[in-house]
Amino acid sequence: MARTKGRDISGWLVVDKPAGLTSTAVVNKVRWALGAKKAGHAGTLDPAATGVLAVALGEATKTVPYITDALKCYRFAVRLGAQTNTDDAEGEVIATRDLRPSDAEVRAALGPFRGEILQVPPQFSALKVDGERAYARARSGEEMDLAARPLWVESLEMTGRPDADTIELELVCGKGGYVRSIARDLGAALGCLGHVLWLRREWSGPFEASDGVSLETIEAEARTPALDARLLPLEVGLADLPELRTTAEGAARLRNGNPGLVLASDVGWGEEAWASWQGRAVAVGTYRSGELHPSRVFNL
Repeated sequence: MARTKGRDISGWLVVDKPAGLTSTAVVNKVRWALGAKKAGHAGTLDPAATGVLAVALGEATKTVPYITDALKCYRFAVRLGAQTNTDDAEGEVIATRDLRPSDAEVRAALGPFRGEILQVPPQFSALKVDGERAYARARSGEEMDLAARPLWVESLEMTGRPDADTIELELVCGKGGYVRSIARDLGAALGCLGHVLWLRREWSGPFEASDGVSLETIEAEARTPALDARLLPLEVGLADLPELRTTAEGAARLRNGNPGLVLASDVGWGEEAWASWQGRAVAVGTYRSGELHPSRVFNL
């Protein structure tokens, strides 16, 4: 999370990230362009990847976990016949195979990659191993035994075959997915090896790439009302949670971190929800017997 002196401005800016930049570099550019005091992003994209990078400003950073946990959609291409040390086209080729599967064989191999799966992260990843980033160890030639992690794959479909060496896929998955691992493991399952050729995140929770702002536009509109006008409200980050309306007294109590009265609803006891007053988010918390017990409070 980037923090510096600046404006107390809150909301979301959806960026259509270009290839060649880290997610952190994009966040820093947005923070500078808006003169914001605090900024963060909801889900890292590899430098070579493009597409949705949702940048949260100010109080919206408190809603980042809800976007991180949401489903995401990726379009990507897998180059068959070669494995790289990074599992993408940026890395060094470490093995090759002449075998090329048919379209039918590719589609049949996708089945085990759907539903609840276990996935081993790439060696070149930002995971910490004994306090050090895995990619730093991998660059020094160390091969790590990384533990498999659970991943929910909502769907995985083949969408194209430009040539014998390339397949195009669309993946919808939950939190913590590595597309590079999907490409690596699919290539291994097909017996031909594989790595990611290109990758684009089409949507992340409520945010769509088609609504994303380019870095060129951000730079052109930096420090102007035009860029401020592109901000989406904080509440968009709470789209997957039920909304409960509160009273003026309830809002005051919630803002002080105390349980606050909310109006009648069909939210179940113990369910997570957010409370609003006059159209603005006041707090996120747990609903119990007519009150919201806050876990996050918004100072808007």
